[in-house]
Amino acid sequence: MLSVLAAQAGEIVSKDALMRAVWPNTFVTEDSLTQCIADIRRALGDDAHVIVETVPKRGYRLNAARSDTADPNAAARTGRATSRFPRAGFILAAFVLVAAIGAYYGAEIWRDASVRSNDMPRIAVLPFEDFSTGADRGYLSDAVAEGIITELARSKTYAVIARNSSFRYRDKPADARQIGDELGVDYLLEGSQQKMGDRLKVTTQLLNAHDGSHLWANTYNREIGDLFVVQEEIIRTIAERVWHRIERPWPHSDAARVSALHYYLMGFAEIDKDFSAAGTALLRQYSLKAIEANPNSQFGYIGLAHSYRIDADYGWHEQDRDEGLRRAAEYADKAILLAPDDPESQWARARVHADAGEVQQALARFDQAIALNPSNSMILVSSTDSLVWVGRTDEAIDRIKQAMGIDPFYPEWFNWQMGWALYAKNDCGAALAWIRKMSRIPNGAYRTLAEIHACLGNEREAKGALAVSLKDSPGESIHKLRKQWEKVYTAPGGLERWLKHMRIAGMPEE
Repeated sequence: MLSVLAAQAGEIVSKDALMRAVWPNTFVTEDSLTQCIADIRRALGDDAHVIVETVPKRGYRLNAARSDTADPNAAARTGRATSRFPRAGFILAAFVLVAAIGAYYGAEIWRDASVRSNDMPRIAVLPFEDFSTGADRGYLSDAVAEGIITELARSKTYAVIARNSSFRYRDKPADARQIGDELGVDYLLEGSQQKMGDRLKVTTQLLNAHDGSHLWANTYNREIGDLFVVQEEIIRTIAERVWHRIERPWPHSDAARVSALHYYLMGFAEIDKDFSAAGTALLRQYSLKAIEANPNSQFGYIGLAHSYRIDADYGWHEQDRDEGLRRAAEYADKAILLAPDDPESQWARARVHADAGEVQQALARFDQAIALNPSNSMILVSSTDSLVWVGRTDEAIDRIKQAMGIDPFYPEWFNWQMGWALYAKNDCGAALAWIRKMSRIPNGAYRTLAEIHACLGNEREAKGALAVSLKDSPGESIHKLRKQWEKVYTAPGGLERWLKHMRIAGMPEE
């Protein structure tokens, strides 16, 4: 990329031109470009963005003298930069060599990179520090910051980075400009929360990610039951600072609702840590606690819907699939009744529709959930199962890339989902590479790993992976899988190919 900019030093090079030149035969999104620019600036010590200048809405300009031209106009154009950075020419020449080497050896890395899709202002909400002590510490987990992310993401005027990426900076001191470069954002929201008995103190500030300057700050000191009202105040104030007003009714808030949210977050933390039968059991326990705390909030019902659906899909806890999906649908419908505008209520129902083979209803629900929270990368990725099952595999892969784009530090299960989609595309070598990117393969992913190895002819590895998968679902068989998925997996030849690979991996017929 630096070579392309250097060839046109002093001139504005559009983003499209850069992407065509650097990745002529590879699909990438704009975050690859943003990441390259950030890496170049770090290598050159260009904290002020003077050497590599961003020209809003147009592209980038390299303000450094070219060593292969005697054009006096070019020299005049770049005089300002070279006078401030007398070694820029030497640094540039050295870095072009490094960039060329990196382009060769790093091709696979950049092929998988993704992202910034438009020029809307972008905001990242960092994890709020918890200054509570004793039993109060961690009570609300990341509820304040997560609520702000969800609500801000509804705006069509600016984009919000996914929590999985912005929360990566927890307990890691970093300069606002560095975070801004790495996430490709214009604004950062950071803050803290402190629970003291029945009171909650929330402090927050909005920063300009380009120069680290403070745009706004405020402190809220309220009763614990006012959590959702405090969130709304912060949201509206930030929106005004970013030139957009949010007009809607203020949310109902009380201590019981906050407790339900707390249990909900704890339950999903367990399934995120351990996607297994044990993980869904804990998710169900915490969901029941959430309903006990507040039966009129949606949180516990969303958790129950997911727990019954997952158990039905994997045959965990001897769950009858039809009965499990029926109960999951019942709980998801209850969540929607209580909170129709909650994207996660719609998401839960979409997943049940998908697993029941109700593809069109599933896709409509997913679209509704995505519209309610466009920054939720997890909803984007989970929507791709339905696309794969009906044979829209390329569309599914593109959507996973989109999710990785808004979530540069995405969770590892996205690699699992990409591996599954590539398996369905019959690109099994690439599928295995994506699965192997996971630092720890959860139990549920071993079935996918088994089918990929079978596709590649690795029979021994396939049998070993399936044996791990069957520990949680010992009653699985080809007959049961066919019955479960024949109305769901309707892509031409898809189901038979999958069952063939399950046989190779050692799945019993009955």
